[in-house]
Formats: sequence, structure tokens, C-alpha cells
Amino acid sequence: MAQDQTSSTARAPLLLAIPAFVAGGAMLVPLVYLLMRASNVEWDELTFLLWRPATAMLLFNTLALVVCVVALSTLIALPLALLVTRYRLPFAGLFSVLFTLPLAIPGYVMAYALIGLSGYYGPLNQFFGLRLPRLEGLVGATLALALYVFPYLFLNLRAALSSLDPALEESARSLGRTPAAIFRHVILPHLKPAFLSGWLVIALYTVGDYGAIALMRYDVFSSAIYNQYAGAFEVYYAAWLSLMLMALAGSFLLMEAWAMRKVRLSRSGTGAARPVPRRALGKWAVPAALFVALVLLASLGVPFSVILFWLMRAPDAVDWLAIGHSALQTLMIAGPVALIAMAAAIPVALISARYPGRLAFLSERMVYLGYAVPALPFALAMAFFSLSAVPFLYQSLALLITTLALHFLALAIGPARARLLQLGPRVEEAARALGCRPLEAFSRVTLPQLLRALIAGGVLVFMVAAKELPITLLLSPTGTHTLAMSVFSRTIEGALFDAAPYAGLMILFSGLFIGLVLSHSGRGRQQQ
Repeated sequence: MAQDQTSSTARAPLLLAIPAFVAGGAMLVPLVYLLMRASNVEWDELTFLLWRPATAMLLFNTLALVVCVVALSTLIALPLALLVTRYRLPFAGLFSVLFTLPLAIPGYVMAYALIGLSGYYGPLNQFFGLRLPRLEGLVGATLALALYVFPYLFLNLRAALSSLDPALEESARSLGRTPAAIFRHVILPHLKPAFLSGWLVIALYTVGDYGAIALMRYDVFSSAIYNQYAGAFEVYYAAWLSLMLMALAGSFLLMEAWAMRKVRLSRSGTGAARPVPRRALGKWAVPAALFVALVLLASLGVPFSVILFWLMRAPDAVDWLAIGHSALQTLMIAGPVALIAMAAAIPVALISARYPGRLAFLSERMVYLGYAVPALPFALAMAFFSLSAVPFLYQSLALLITTLALHFLALAIGPARARLLQLGPRVEEAARALGCRPLEAFSRVTLPQLLRALIAGGVLVFMVAAKELPITLLLSPTGTHTLAMSVFSRTIEGALFDAAPYAGLMILFSGLFIGLVLSHSGRGRQQQ
């Protein structure tokens, strides 16, 4: 115990402190340039920009979209989590995986599927004579985003319900409480942390999304930022909109912290771990089956069927060479992003796990701040920084890869930090006591045991970088056409057939890495 305390209070070596601080401080540099660019506006002009009716409309639309996406995601995720954890659902493990797979279908691909479903040439009209109007606006954006992000909340709720002590419900039932009362007064309060963390992730993703919202023709902060900057209309207005969007995202973080400040859900005794008893569905069997079928049809069936329909329209016209080129460009961008994130995660995770203190706290918090900042403001800040400080990097592949690695660095740190906390410093200290230098002890003892966690974080970074659209659209060099950009550009031009193979490959690509992440987490649980 004394060794652990000593290692936790020791000062971090410069070999770790410098790269960890650089990784964290790099997040602040472009944001400072964003503030500098925004501060060049005169007060009268700033007042006009901020108080114009269009700005108020963007704020209202953004908040309305967040509320609607969070509400619809909750209506989908909560019943699904209850079904797989509380009731005897056949093939519950398989359904848990199926309810997670929508994460492999990016929001802009879901928007493409919903748009491709309607219209005169859509499959509904061709096969059933149902000509639906084109989905757009708040309704279309809500559907496209909620059907993509609800697994975030489902995974949180499923974990919370699975770990909930069944004795709490049994005690309430022995006191004569009805199932509805037990759900309201016993289960729901214990789900508060899961709800808040899931809602926070969904809200942050919604305010930062651009692809699905632009395809659905709904005006929010993100679409206005991209249009103002890409069209070179009012760059200062784009900077201030970015700051407002960052403030909105920050307010979500503060609200989540405020709501969690008084949560006390731990029990006084150690208790005995046992599985939660599952009940038969009974009269709810048919409604539950219909609900599950509806969710799977909307989140998985619609994208797959629409893509297959448009692929079958003229299969000989598919330009497989262009598709292969887009896939190769996606790999060439996402691969280095993952490697850089894995390398940068090592010093930050080490200093956070082994040398907790102010430097470790600041470095880690700044990294997570970079991830919490919506993608478009982050990309815009990097664009301003490159134009002012390193103009030769503007619209270069190096700038794009660096921006993606910084933005998603937090995803690589989480698994590495958790694994280091599990390992502890004792084995490495023993190696140093036997004569190994610090770097040699780390590379020979700790790194091999840390490698699987680093790969898990790298796979996650690779997957999200390959799907990323706003940053790629804003910073990519001329001639870059990733899979995400190809789906978006063809869909927004109405070329649904041309977009189909890119969308299908994107789903296959993302599904492969979702499977790798799920299989890795499964192996991790088995080892524990």
C-alpha cells in the first residue's frame, strides 16, 4: 500500500509530463485562435450578428432538435433495455447485439435511407404504390439521428439494470408495492446516472452533427457554421456561431454535472451478487414483439433494404474503381489518425493513472474538452489556426489527420487508463528494482499488457474517424473523396443510386469494427 501511495504522489518525469501536457495543450491552441478571430468584430457589428432573428432561430432549432432526439431515443432505448434485462426474451444476447448495430449506420447514411424510401422512384411507391412526401425538417432530422444514437442510451441503461440489486425490488414487492410503483420509485431513481450520461452523449452528438441535418434541410448552428465558412460569406459570424455552439455544449456538461452532484445510490452493506430474476412477458408478448420488430425494421431494415433497392436499379453502372478509391482514401486517413491517437494516449493515460495531480488533471480534462467541442467549431478553429500560424498546412492531409487525432484522442485514452489502473505499478517497480531502466521496464513489462487496451482504443478511433463528416468536409484537401463525403455529396444532389454503393460499403465497414469492439469487450469480461 505504501508503494502505491508513493507512486501516486511522486512527480511525473519530464519524459511523460511534456508529451502529456503537449497533447492536452494542443486542444487549446486552435480555440484561442477562434477567440482571436471572433474578437476582431466591432461591438456594433457583434450586437447585430448575435441579436439578429436568424441567430435566435438557429438557437431555437438546435434546442428543439436536441430535445426531440433525446426524447425519441429514450422512448426506444428504455423499453429495449427493460426487455433484455427483466423479461424472458428469446435470444436476448442476440437482440442486445442487434440493438447496438445501428451505431454502424452513421446519421447521414440513415438520412439517405429515409430520403431514398420516399418519392416517386422510391421502393414504397414502386412496390406498394405508396408515395410518401420527402422527409425533411425537424421530423426527418429527429428520425435520422435518433435511430442512430439510441444505442448509446440503450447500452448505459442495460448495464445499469443488469447491475441493480434485485433485493431492492423484492423488498418493495414484499411491502405491497405494485409493479408500476416499483418501477417509478425504485428502478427509475437508480437509472438516473445512466440516463444522464446517455443523454449527455446524445445531446453533444446532436449539436455537433452536420451530415444528417443538412440532408434533411434543417437549419441549426452546425449547418449555418459550415455554410458561412465554406461559402466565405461572413467568417466572423461563423466564428461567433462556433463559440455559441461550444457554449451550448458546455452548458450540457454543466447541467449533467449539476444533476449528478447529489446522486447517492450505493448501498450500506456488501450484499450478495446474483442475477436479476427474469419474468415472463405474458400479455405483453405480442406488443413487445411488435415493438422490437418495429425498432429493428426502422434502424436496420430500412437502411439495408433501401440501399439494396437502389443498387438493384442498374447494377452494371456502378463505378467500382471510384468506390475503391474512396475506400482507400478513407483507410489512408483513418489509419494514421488511429496510430497517432494510440501513441498520444500513452503519456496522458500514464500520467493520469500513475501520477495523479494538477498536471495530470489538466492534461486529461483538456483532452476531453477537445472531444466535447462539436466537430465543426473544432475544425473551424483549426482552419483559423493554420491560416494564421502555419498557412502551408491549410487544407492539407497533415492538418486533417492531426485535427481528427486531437478530436478523438479521448476515445483512445479511456481503455488505456482503465487497464493501467488494473495493472498497478508494482510489477513495473519490481522490474526497476531488478536493474531495468524506467523506459525498459515499461516497454518490457507494462506495454505488452497494455497493448490490447491500446488496440481497442485505436479501433474505436479508427471507426469514428472513418465515419466523420463535418471535419473532413471542412479541412480535406481538394480531390479528397472519402466514403462519408461520397455518400453525403451524392445524396444532397439527389443521386440516390450513385450514393447506394458508398452507403452500403460504409455500413459494412462500420459494422466490422462494431463487431471487433463488441468481441473485444466480450473477451475482456470473460477474462475478468
